[in-house]
Amino acid sequence: MHESLDDIERFLIKKVKELREKKGLSQVSLSLALGKSTTFISDIEAPSKKAKYNIKHLNDIAKILGCSPKDFWPEKPL
Repeated sequence: MHESLDDIERFLIKKVKELREKKGLSQVSLSLALGKSTTFISDIEAPSKKAKYNIKHLNDIAKILGCSPKDFWPEKPL
């Protein structure tokens, strides 16, 4: 992930990716389920990009993955 991202932003991106892969969803599938372009998730997960999720994205992703938005956050502050 891009070095300009904060630790919490990197954590959230990695956690969403982990849960996405666990559910067997591709980047494209999740992007389309969110109503975004096919490269939306790949841009966020790419190490060279500055793209990141906002709170609405995380809430919508939780709905799609069938989990709680809390599942993306660390137990303790970073």
